[in-house]
Amino acid sequence: MFLSHKHKFIAEFLGTFVLVFTGTGAIVANEVSKGAITHVGIALTFGLVIVTLAYSLGEISGCHLNPAVTLGFFAAKRFEANLIAPYIISQCAGAIAGSLTLRLMFPAATTLGATLPSGSSGQSFVMEFILTAILMFVVLCVSTGSKEVGILAGVAVGSLIGLEAMFAGPISGASMNPARSLGPALVSMNISTLWIYIFAPILGSFAGVAAHYLVQAPKNEVAAMKQGEH
Repeated sequence: MFLSHKHKFIAEFLGTFVLVFTGTGAIVANEVSKGAITHVGIALTFGLVIVTLAYSLGEISGCHLNPAVTLGFFAAKRFEANLIAPYIISQCAGAIAGSLTLRLMFPAATTLGATLPSGSSGQSFVMEFILTAILMFVVLCVSTGSKEVGILAGVAVGSLIGLEAMFAGPISGASMNPARSLGPALVSMNISTLWIYIFAPILGSFAGVAAHYLVQAPKNEVAAMKQGEH
């Protein structure tokens, strides 16, 4: 099984590495440059790298890069159960590798872009839950099967991530991704609130699947509408 799907696992590893290296790297660079990147620049970095990776890796692995998204695709019956563990392991390994690279480059950085609540844990938990629910809903709406592919899929998902990072970043860090939070948290040893960024996105992803199910037209209705068009 591993050998037949190894290209997918490698794509998930590399894609998550790039996501963490560039996204959290923008946070580190902003600290080093004393604010030259700005919060808006950080949000745009996260959004733009997702757009780029979706078009680069979408046809290979689906460009999940996020355990919550992988589990959401499975809950939506679009992903094979036997691929869940290797996908998540690849994503987490890529995130940790990205943070380790940043640690080697910026040894004085304290958090390495770790997601930390600015207020209460409960506030950040709810924020991450809602953000990920919206993300998973949009991903399911624009994706094909378990792949974020299509003319506008990458733009839609990347734009949403940039938007959510723009307004929610100062509150919870706008992670929406357990792997993205795991890498910098482990390498910088800021793990006290890591549980928020593991459980809230996963639960939010399931909520996004439920929301998509509620608005999705049943297959028999879709078939009836198509017949009416002819």
